Formats: sequence, structure tokens, C-alpha cells
Amino acid sequence: MDKSFPLSADAHEDIIINHPEDSVLSGWSSVAVHSGHKKDPNYAHLVPIYASSTFVYDEAEQGMRRFSGKEEGYIYSRWGNPTFSEAENKIAALETFRVKYNGSPVQAKGILHASGMAAITTLMVATLKQGDKILTHFSLYGGTEELITNILPPLGIGHTITDLRDLNKAEDLLRKDRSIRLLYIETPANPTIQCVDIEELAKLASQYNVLVACDNTFATPYLQQPFRYGVDFVIHSTTKFLNGHGTAIGGILLARNTELMKTRLRVLAKTLGGNANPFDAFMLINGMKTLEIRMVRHCQNALEVAHFLENHPSVSKVNYTGLESHPDRNIALKQMRHPGAMMSFELKKGLQGGIDFMNKLKMCVRTVSLGTCDTLLSHPASMTHYSVPKEEKEKYGITDGLIRMNVGIENIQDILNDLNQALK
Repeated sequence: MDKSFPLSADAHEDIIINHPEDSVLSGWSSVAVHSGHKKDPNYAHLVPIYASSTFVYDEAEQGMRRFSGKEEGYIYSRWGNPTFSEAENKIAALETFRVKYNGSPVQAKGILHASGMAAITTLMVATLKQGDKILTHFSLYGGTEELITNILPPLGIGHTITDLRDLNKAEDLLRKDRSIRLLYIETPANPTIQCVDIEELAKLASQYNVLVACDNTFATPYLQQPFRYGVDFVIHSTTKFLNGHGTAIGGILLARNTELMKTRLRVLAKTLGGNANPFDAFMLINGMKTLEIRMVRHCQNALEVAHFLENHPSVSKVNYTGLESHPDRNIALKQMRHPGAMMSFELKKGLQGGIDFMNKLKMCVRTVSLGTCDTLLSHPASMTHYSVPKEEKEKYGITDGLIRMNVGIENIQDILNDLNQALK
């Protein structure tokens, strides 16, 4: 292992327990297993799948109290569900475990959604209005880019895309354009694994009264906790590493402003209708319990794969922040426990080389998405970005020979053997 990236979840000394009900928990994996759980009235060991569209009341007055907000309780599953609540509380606990900001413990509240894109849509609609702008960077998840560049502009919400690794450029834009209301970052970014400095960008945003949102899907809260650096919102596609098994679609939006989440954001989320479903929430809850042990193996394997690819004659470039050759290595060292499981690499033979490589894989899986236990590879030029003009792809670092890889938890030698035979 690269000693620059310790993987021990207990390495932090500033132990802060942010949730009174979890006060006996002092280890990250214990929080992943136990946090958010409340004893079931029927004494079920695991949270049940509450497959009910609606919930009943003991008396009419109780219904009145719940609808008025004077009493907590469930009304309709589009508005909330006990299975959703456990997933929301568990992720909030993981994102804030041992986290302080400006010397105070951070608490957060989350709203589970049907997908990561549903969570991002709620964020955008809640924080932006006509005439506002989003400041973001190159190399975003395709769905996010589509929302920012094509869906929001007809609603009068603009955007500025720049290289946010250049902090002087970021500050210049924030100073000159006061219509920027949201700084949206994704780090590491998809698929080039670029990293931006969360702490420094959050400081700049605060200086100009701009909200900050961070997509933490690639890193997970085990490797990176953006609330530690002052961001306002954290987003996940829970479909990926949090679930870990490719069995369910989901997303979550979390915020430090818990009152905002209980009021405006909760109302907006339930009105837009992008709610999760009980079965997918149940699968997510149980997937998260093994997050730490999965991520440790993902990371161990990824570092070995990156070194192997960097020295392979068929590969011209490897995008992985665990390598000294990556320009964003120091940023990753600053804010991540380990570079993670995601990487991309460029093949010397371009488009046809990428197609040939993908066709020759035997154990590793040809597919999009990420975060599952098996190793997944995709070729953006012939798959996800096939219809994008070449000059546009290359502007974002997506070359014809680029391969994106989610390194799985299989035996490392089997992964390397499959890559080696496919690269020949």
C-alpha cells in the first residue's frame, strides 16, 4: 500500500459523535452497521421494507397534527417512509462522523431520492431562480452536465464552466459575476479523475456568499467528507459504492442546514416526486453495512492496477491520483483518505484499440456504472459519449482510447491477468 494514503478509519484523532443515539459508537464501521436504526415495534432485527403507500392515524386529531407539522410521523410514502429514514440517517451519520467545521461538530440531514439525478434536480430547483448561474468545472457526470447545459438554461438559469483547479480564475469569476449563486463540484471527477480543492473553493464561495455543493459519489464518505471543508450540500448516487452490489437505484441530497432540509427542501422534494422506493432503500441500507471493508479492498486493488497500467507498453496515460504522475495528487492527499477505486487510462491505439481491448476482456465486466464488487470497464468513445463530437470529448479529456475503470474486490492477480491478456 502507498503509505501516503492511510486506510484506517480510526486514524483521525478528533473523535466527535454527532448523533446522541449513536454515542456508544467510536469506529467508522460500527456507524456504518448500526447508525440510523430504530427498534422495530415488532422486534424485527433489520429494518423492514415498509411497502405501504400511505399510513393511518389513531384519530382524526392525530392526522391534523401530522399534516400541520405539530407531530412527527409518516403520512404518504412520497413524503417519507420508515425505510427511507434509516438510509437517510445512516448516510448523514457517515458523512458527519468525527467531522468538525470551524471547531464545532457538524450535523446534517438527508433526503433519499429515486436516483442521483433526482437529488441533483431537487438541489438545483431549490437553490436557483431565473437569472442565477452555476459555476462548475469540466469533466462532470454526463447527466449532471446535461441538466446544467441543456435543461436549466431555458428556465433562465445559466452556467459558467472553467478549470476550478485554478483558484485565481475561480475567484476572478466569483468577483466579477455576482449572478453566480451555486458552486457545483465533483471530485474526483468523471471520467478523468480530476480533483479540485474543496476547502479552498468553499472559502472563496463563502467570501462571495455563494452556496457550495459537492458530488461525493466516487469517493464515498469513507474516503472523503466534504462537510469537513465547509460545503453546504453533499450529493451521492447511492446506486454506486454506497449500495455496492448494483441491486438498486437511488440518490441522496444532504445539507448542513438541517432546518432548511426539514422545511423548504423537504416540501420541494416531495412535490417534485423524485422519491425513493422502500425496496431500493432496504437494499441500500444493507449494502452500506459492508462499505468500509469493501472500500479497503477496492483501494488496495486499484493502487496495484494503476502501477501495472502505468508500466504497460500499450498504455499511454493513467489517470489515478495515487500515482505521482497525476497533477492533482497533492489535492487528493489533502482531502482524501485514499485515491479510491476509480481510474481511467488511455490506450495508444485509440478508438479501435479501445474497442479491441473491451472485446477481449474475459473476467472483468463490460458495462457502464460503477461501485459494484466486480471490476467494471467502459469505453466512453464507443459507449457513453459515442454521439458527442470528437472535439467536444477531447476538450473534456475524453480521448478515443480512454477506458474508465471501477476496480473491483476480486483477487488482484485475476484482475491483472485479465487486463494483461486484453492489452496484448
